[in-house]
Amino acid sequence: MGAQARHDRLAQLLEPVLAEVGLDLETLEVTPVGKRRLIRVVVDSDNGVDLDVVGEVSQTISSTLDATDVMGQAPYVLEVTSPGVDRPLTEPRHWRRARGRLVHASLAAGGEVRGRVTLADESGVTLDVDGQSQEYAFSDLGRGKVQVEFRHEDDDAAD
Repeated sequence: MGAQARHDRLAQLLEPVLAEVGLDLETLEVTPVGKRRLIRVVVDSDNGVDLDVVGEVSQTISSTLDATDVMGQAPYVLEVTSPGVDRPLTEPRHWRRARGRLVHASLAAGGEVRGRVTLADESGVTLDVDGQSQEYAFSDLGRGKVQVEFRHEDDDAAD
């Protein structure tokens, strides 16, 4: 089985398993590492993903893989993780999950925008840019990126 066919078969096998527990398959990579292969599965959900969920889904994925011949006879190492803060915002669900976060994005017409996500749906996103609400269709935006904030203005109110 070729690499692309294996990747497609793995995705078809894992997507329903993940959907059953409310997770989306964000990325699936199979990389040769010596005599083994590393299977990296990146999962996410609207509610985020904590370590307990990662542990549970890792066991489920491992059992699912072991019950099939999709990986053949070669040994593999399974890594299940959530996307990091540096994941680009490319899908509507990524923008929706960034609600409340400060983001930076390129504009399709040139330039860039930086603002806080206040609303996102399947057609676009609303950003608070310097106190002004601005709406963007996804077709108007390039990749977005969540900006790391060590202290958020709302954190001051809790002190």
